[in-house]
Amino acid sequence: MSTTSPSTLTTARLRVRALGEGDADFLVALLNDRGFLQYIGDRGVRDRAQAIRYLHAGPLASYAAHGVGLCLVQRRQDDAQVGICGLLRRDGLADVDLGFAFLPEHRGHGYALEAAQAVLHYGLHQLQLPRVVAIVDPANERSIALLVKLGMQFEREVRLAPEEKLLRLYAIAR
Repeated sequence: MSTTSPSTLTTARLRVRALGEGDADFLVALLNDRGFLQYIGDRGVRDRAQAIRYLHAGPLASYAAHGVGLCLVQRRQDDAQVGICGLLRRDGLADVDLGFAFLPEHRGHGYALEAAQAVLHYGLHQLQLPRVVAIVDPANERSIALLVKLGMQFEREVRLAPEEKLLRLYAIAR
């Protein structure tokens, strides 16, 4: 794996690759999706220029600093941009965190499970991480069900910062 961007992962139906400036319009749509805003939060991205700033401050900075970060998930058959999935190093968490979000029209097709399985396998087996965690809003039942399908188990409730809402932390060990 390079020190500047994560490896591209390929599954039966999907490609998980590093995000770039060409994905800015997709990010505007995803980051303003009602579900994203409700369960993950408002990133203040409303247009292409803000999406490019978000990319440089978020995923691209994470690739450079940690070699991992949120990645674009595309369907292989037509290169449709369906979501994001990746590993993150977050302040307030001792372990690497699995994160994902998908556009509404691409939910319910198994894409999140397929992408998350590939990313989790990559983290645990190729990167040799001893464990991976995921944080989730307690009201986000679909994401909780996905974490359980991945074999992750609830450990505790956490706050990443004192002013932030209480989240559930799930974990899986190698």
